[in-house]
Amino acid sequence: MENGAARTAPPVIVAIDGPSGTGKSSTSKAVAAQLGLSYLDTGAQYRAITWWMVTNGIDTDDPTAIAAVAGKPEIVSGTDPAHPTITVDGVDVAGPIRTQEVTSKVSAVSAVPEVRATITELQRTLASAAPAGIVVEGRDIGTTVLPDADLKIFLTASPEARAARRSGELKGADVHATREALIRRDAADSSRRTSPLAKADDAVEVDTTDLTLAQVIECVVTLVEEKRAAK
Repeated sequence: MENGAARTAPPVIVAIDGPSGTGKSSTSKAVAAQLGLSYLDTGAQYRAITWWMVTNGIDTDDPTAIAAVAGKPEIVSGTDPAHPTITVDGVDVAGPIRTQEVTSKVSAVSAVPEVRATITELQRTLASAAPAGIVVEGRDIGTTVLPDADLKIFLTASPEARAARRSGELKGADVHATREALIRRDAADSSRRTSPLAKADDAVEVDTTDLTLAQVIECVVTLVEEKRAAK
């Protein structure tokens, strides 16, 4: 019965925004898998274009140089939540985009308007093509990329909780240094002129500081199901 209901349910587009370390990726993937939706990690796309810039010797401190080649790399995102993939010009970059070098440069590259225009167009195309709907996670999805999303969620958590989670992911990382890096990244992403990290006016805020991942997933699944039932 449930499967039939899922098949006939109208497509639903879910935007999940928030800073690093709030559980965005884990939550988004799990919710998409549970509800039979596609999944898109938009941060990976910005990391991919940053990786391409670094690999091709583009000066990532020069917005004009970045803007001039923003349309060159071909970025392809696989949207299966069980196995999300990302390639640049046919090369699998899922590993290389997570390096410290890319992480340290992604905010600067992402701030360039031509980069955001290129990636945003890619994101909208993927969202509109998802047959059952999609969970799209990032920093400006509800405000800029998909302002008409059926459901917008903004995940937050205290800097301490986020640093502990992130340093756990980065095996042996210094929690204090991680916290400082997260706060710097937030400041850069929130203050950029083009599509800053911001909570949409109609977003549901979920503070994950004292919640387990399972509780966050359950909360978001409930919100999506309520929205889908109301369509």
